[in-house]
Amino acid sequence: MEKKLVSSVASTIRHYRKVADMSQEALADKADLDRTYISGIERGVRNITLDSLEQIIYALGIDIPAFFTKVSEQINAIPKK
Repeated sequence: MEKKLVSSVASTIRHYRKVADMSQEALADKADLDRTYISGIERGVRNITLDSLEQIIYALGIDIPAFFTKVSEQINAIPKK
């Protein structure tokens, strides 16, 4: 089963982190999470909790609706099989 939501959340986090010119370590520090956890999320190999997602969104300085609008765009960009 293709995990569109997982990959879209991961790419959205990576997108906003790069727009903010932040390293994974800087994001992890600001979100009070471990850098390896951020790395795993961005690679789609870690399941993110809603609490951690909220911490990351706020650490990136964006609002929740904007984040999920980008997630939706990412999902729609995935080619249908």
